[in-house]
Amino acid sequence: MKRIRDLPDLDRPREKLAKRGAESLSEKELIAAIIGRGTRGRDVLLVASDISRFLKTENCSPSYDDLVEIEGVGAAKACQIIACFELARRFIDSDPRGHRIASPTDVLSLVTDLVDRRQEHFVCITLNGAGEVITRRTVTVGLLNQSLVHPREVFADAITDRAASVVLVHNHPSGNLEPSQQDIAITRQLSEAGSILGIRVLDHLIVSRKGYVSLKEIGHL
Repeated sequence: MKRIRDLPDLDRPREKLAKRGAESLSEKELIAAIIGRGTRGRDVLLVASDISRFLKTENCSPSYDDLVEIEGVGAAKACQIIACFELARRFIDSDPRGHRIASPTDVLSLVTDLVDRRQEHFVCITLNGAGEVITRRTVTVGLLNQSLVHPREVFADAITDRAASVVLVHNHPSGNLEPSQQDIAITRQLSEAGSILGIRVLDHLIVSRKGYVSLKEIGHL
């Protein structure tokens, strides 16, 4: 195996990534780009090759203790690799596309961030005809009222998405899950507007750290 110092500049992992994009790198080269350097007597490409072999064998996210057992991987390199896995996991898990919605609990995993918000966020999740998520959008931030949460603001993007239905969600920073009269009025207004447009409002959830309430389940849809 060639040492990284023996490679032309454009074939070195980080330079190659910058010029040709991450997709042009092998798994070994991607790992080398992450850890940056090897150790005395062990070139970065050799260390990266061992890490790649370990990851393929284990076929799961690595642990810190497992990584530091690999020769040439110390605390810093192990932390870099674990951080990369965790960052990728969070971005993949946060992508709602294709997530199937069949009940209110299916929605909760898409809006976990709302429960810690200090302001009310009104979110619209658009769905295709199979009940799968197209995307999630924040419509308004702040106190809800009918002038802010207007049908045109909610349904403009849903029409662009060619959505068959939507699920509405907003949080109560106070923790109180009781829907206000304003919440109920907005829900009914949006449901009526959706019926005219042919985009059904499946549910409107109120969420907080204490749990959730489905306005459909309590008879307001």
